[in-house]
Amino acid sequence: MMMNKQNRYLRFVFFTLIRTVVLVLLGMNVRHRERLPLQGPAIIIANHNSHLDTLVLMSLFPMKLLPVLRPIAAADYFLKTKLMAWFATGLIGIIPIQRGKSSRDVDPLQPCYDSLDRGDIIILFPEGSRGEPEKISAFKKGIAHLAERYPQVPVTPVFLHGLGKALPKDDFILVPFFCDVFVGERLICHEDKNAFMAHMSAQFKALSDEGNFQPWQ
Repeated sequence: MMMNKQNRYLRFVFFTLIRTVVLVLLGMNVRHRERLPLQGPAIIIANHNSHLDTLVLMSLFPMKLLPVLRPIAAADYFLKTKLMAWFATGLIGIIPIQRGKSSRDVDPLQPCYDSLDRGDIIILFPEGSRGEPEKISAFKKGIAHLAERYPQVPVTPVFLHGLGKALPKDDFILVPFFCDVFVGERLICHEDKNAFMAHMSAQFKALSDEGNFQPWQ
């Protein structure tokens, strides 16, 4: 999906404001920032407790990479009204996918393939949706399919802590809260998807242990 010039400008202004808000209102501690990819194609995966997750993840990257930062999000949620669709696609730059609509002829991950083929950095939440504050739910296997299809593309795990308290699910008032971001080592693709999923879970557990957090439900 190509953005017009006006939307690209608005998106730049929007994320300039977002970065300011993140710096002023959230005492954000970022560890191992150097592990983030500097170019696409690449895959960022993170735990998901808040709408702030996507904005904070995107704010970690240089502004010059903003055009290729593409969060993967549910079409049924973010495209349900014209205003929300414009905000999600025009400012955030999401790639909408259909949840629960798979068949032999329609692959729900096709928009992810197209984005990676363009050289984008996609942001994906393997839990599928936001969970309870500061708890991680079971990961879905879509990321394993992506890693298998694109073994040369780096998959970087990022553990987020505190955002679920700053802006929990279904809340609309931001509460200033100290937040931690831990960037993990690149995940290696395994032929066995179960092995990849186990490796991914172990990485998130290691990142949470680094901050002395307990992530699992």
